[in-house]
Amino acid sequence: MSIERRAPLDRARVADTALALLNEVGLDGLTLRAIARELDVKAPALYWHFKDKQALLDEMATAMYRRMVADVGPAPGGTWQERLRATHHGLRSALLAHRDGARVFSGSRFTGTDHAVQMEETLRVFTAAGFTLAEAVRASSTAYAYTVGFVIEEQGVRPLPGERREGYDVEERARLLADFPLSAAAGPEIFADYDRHFEEGLELVISGIAARYGHA
Repeated sequence: MSIERRAPLDRARVADTALALLNEVGLDGLTLRAIARELDVKAPALYWHFKDKQALLDEMATAMYRRMVADVGPAPGGTWQERLRATHHGLRSALLAHRDGARVFSGSRFTGTDHAVQMEETLRVFTAAGFTLAEAVRASSTAYAYTVGFVIEEQGVRPLPGERREGYDVEERARLLADFPLSAAAGPEIFADYDRHFEEGLELVISGIAARYGHA
């Protein structure tokens, strides 16, 4: 008689299962009970690894970060502008890979020190360009906040690539706002062509950093 052996239940396996399930149910539907069903265990078994849902979200965000660095991590060196562009285009891609990916990432705390490798290199690039440490932190934190905030709004309209929430039809919006012509015409600049808009917004952030701190 053969006995099927299941992979041991650990933090990484739970987080990977939760990320896979996230695309189906979204963050609001992602419960420990639902994850336990996917793993074919009882929900209390998960509490040996995570004290609550936020602890699980922290591990999920960490797994997302590790995948991002493995896939599109920026190469060391380059200018601070190149560093920000590579880092935040990569971050946006990683967040968009999962339904509600930006909401999972926002406010989460990394569970390891993997992120310190990239953080250290980013701060080194900035300080080598003449930024003080405080300025470097402010600049990189502002770009990070822009990226996560942008993707939260983007995923509010397009939860996944090719999927669009009801109520965000640009033409219908224009008809409803016919008495407000500028607001009506702004629809495509808000709810369409997200790739171009993210690019332009990130360049505004980079230009603002250069103007504020005087490091071109």
